[in-house]
Amino acid sequence: MIMPKKNVANLTIQFSLEEKIILEEYCEKTQRTKSDVIREMVRSLKKYLDSSSSCNG
Repeated sequence: MIMPKKNVANLTIQFSLEEKIILEEYCEKTQRTKSDVIREMVRSLKKYLDSSSSCNG
């Protein structure tokens, strides 16, 4: 029996063909999935938000 994942959301993203190729080439070079790379990019945005809010406070 497969257990369902908790706290998971699906997202559909539209890329230009050029952006898609860049992502695919990066993933192939780093041996990572597209999902993994995009999750890391989103987490980096959180770090940016945290650091910018401390500068404004």
